[in-house]
Amino acid sequence: MTSTLDNDKDVATLGGGCFWCIEAVFQHVRGVTTVESGYMGGKHPNPSYEAVCTGVTGHAEVVQVTFDPAVVTYRDVLQIFFAVHDPTTLNRQGNDVGTQYRSVIFYHSSEQAATAKELIADLTADNIFPSPIVTEVSPAQPFYPAETYHQEYFMRNPNQPYCAYLIAPKLAKFRQQFTSKLKPTS
Repeated sequence: MTSTLDNDKDVATLGGGCFWCIEAVFQHVRGVTTVESGYMGGKHPNPSYEAVCTGVTGHAEVVQVTFDPAVVTYRDVLQIFFAVHDPTTLNRQGNDVGTQYRSVIFYHSSEQAATAKELIADLTADNIFPSPIVTEVSPAQPFYPAETYHQEYFMRNPNQPYCAYLIAPKLAKFRQQFTSKLKPTS
């Protein structure tokens, strides 16, 4: 199992609640070339959003982030991930409840697994969060892209109430904390 897509790209697969939130943040990270919402970690092939929402498939809502490790490291990607969701709530992010909203890092190599576990240990030792981190660190499984209407959801629907009240503040927090990691504006 390798994380390298080619000589200059890598991939991270992350679940931190609703994929719309995580996708919106990573679309603004310098060095990220693509972000795709989807599902991973379940029992059934090609799940639908409706099936995943029931919690019975076992899939998590995830984003698959393709990035240039010469610009943004895997550890940087994980630091951003931990900053924009709550890794201390089991199977929940805000009002979104169920295993499909779990905090999870699906690693694509032993190096990614080691980096994830090391960062969790560092965040724990530094008491960054008031409660223990419950983020799963699991081997990558087949990735199933979410339906087209889920892709780039925030970009296409910024005024939708969920986006305006939940995603926009996460994006603002990211922009404030990670100014040096922002893509240049065009």
